[in-house]
Amino acid sequence: MTTSPHATSPRANSASAPPHLAIVLFSLAMGGFAIGTTEFASMSLLPFFAADLGIDEPSAGHAISAYALGVVLGAPLIAVLGARFARRTQLLALMAVFALGNAITALAPGFGWMIAARFLSGLPHGAYFGIAALVAASLVPQHRRSQAIGQVMLGLTSATIIGVPLANLIGQAVGWRASFGLVSVLALITVLLCALFAPRDQAGQSDPRRELAALRSSRVWITLAIGAIGFGGMFAVYTYLATTLIEVTKVSPAVIPFFLAVFGIGATLGNLVVPRFADRALMPTAGVILLFAAVALLLFPLAAGNPWLLAVDVFAIGASVSLGAILQTRLMDVAGDAQALAAALNHSAFNTANALGPFLGGIAIREGLGWTSTGPVGAVLALLGFLIWIVAWRDARSVPVAVAASRHAAPPANAPARAAPPLAPDHRSRASDPVA
Repeated sequence: MTTSPHATSPRANSASAPPHLAIVLFSLAMGGFAIGTTEFASMSLLPFFAADLGIDEPSAGHAISAYALGVVLGAPLIAVLGARFARRTQLLALMAVFALGNAITALAPGFGWMIAARFLSGLPHGAYFGIAALVAASLVPQHRRSQAIGQVMLGLTSATIIGVPLANLIGQAVGWRASFGLVSVLALITVLLCALFAPRDQAGQSDPRRELAALRSSRVWITLAIGAIGFGGMFAVYTYLATTLIEVTKVSPAVIPFFLAVFGIGATLGNLVVPRFADRALMPTAGVILLFAAVALLLFPLAAGNPWLLAVDVFAIGASVSLGAILQTRLMDVAGDAQALAAALNHSAFNTANALGPFLGGIAIREGLGWTSTGPVGAVLALLGFLIWIVAWRDARSVPVAVAASRHAAPPANAPARAAPPLAPDHRSRASDPVA
């Protein structure tokens, strides 16, 4: 079988009729739903487990950072070590480890155990999303990759509408431990769905040395820096949002799930709409999102006193989550043959932001600048991300990425043909294609 250098999955060797594309994407997105629930719910539950474990809230934020550190370290390590394994096998193994980590979190007898369990839970995060993104991109035409990846990311963003508010309600009614137990169950459901519907591919054709080649590309590092810095602003606000609502906005804890759902609606709509623009103008769309996020974060202190204005601002901040799918597509363009590592590193960058934002926001709070100081801190991070974006944008214009440049052009005569997708081979003509 002949494939292009950027082909993302071999043809599946299954005699049975392949599942519909939507079923495959739903199965992949379910893992994102479990991951999104634990990642964001742990932030909204921060005041509750801090009180239960007898620590102050800025210190409790270290549990958030431990999870993020697990993602940062686990994503590239697993991507490299798993280069020779089938992607379906990796998806199943990663979700099993994720289920175990959240089960240990639910049973943690003290804060030290919780830190260790959150680190373990974070290890599979980036690698799972990276592999799921590659599988999704392999099922659709190249000019719809951002939309397909965005649909997998809908699992994460829909978790902020349903999973996180539900986990917060369970945490308040039953206890925060039950919320992490729920996540463990969701992860096991993902294992079942992926076992049934994920493409049955062959063992990986890459090797660790080829994957590590991505680290020699300045374009990869610049793209990762955009996410690592620019995304930090959103996390700076979201981590302390529950406490801000109680201390500044003066709402009842029972209202917190409403604001979490508003954030999730913004993130979900952003992932539905923004990738359509990104498929037409990838880098300009990323720049606009960074500026949009900076404005929304700057307005956070002004809106915090009024619950209705704050809901609008939280919705806008949530919409900036769409930057993740855009950067994922950019990394696929610039990574060459090291697709798995590059895709996983996007989530290392995302969770570097997850560690950096709460850390800097916590410093501002400790220095007496108030709970709403996380907004200006976040705006600075978004603007720094925009400055890095300018470097990447100039580079993209001066030496266009081969894949991006040829997206709408006829391939050269000697160019290898793009491999047929392993599932739903008639997606180009199917009227019900979910990413059409």
